[in-house]
Amino acid sequence: MPHDDAVYIAHILELARKAISKLHGKRREDFDGNEDLRLALAHLVQTIGEAARRISPEGRERIRVVPWHRVIGMRHRIVHDYMDVDYDILWQVVTENLPELIELLSPFDSR
Repeated sequence: MPHDDAVYIAHILELARKAISKLHGKRREDFDGNEDLRLALAHLVQTIGEAARRISPEGRERIRVVPWHRVIGMRHRIVHDYMDVDYDILWQVVTENLPELIELLSPFDSR
């Protein structure tokens, strides 16, 4: 795997863990009532998508278990539809999809 791919995979894992930790002990009501938390999580998910976009086509092909188009697509939605971020989807991404992403990518973390 190219060195850059390994760096981006490690970065995705770090950001995903950080996003999940920000919701530790919090309920959906806490998320809905905290704009700073929602903005922070949107930024982290956006950055995960940007890092995923930078993984080489060969790297994405090698790690086909990850739905790269969905990870990158979430970044595009946040960046381009920033006035209409769907916080139900953001909640689902952080609470359900990021733990799955960590599980899928962890075996490829070369740190």
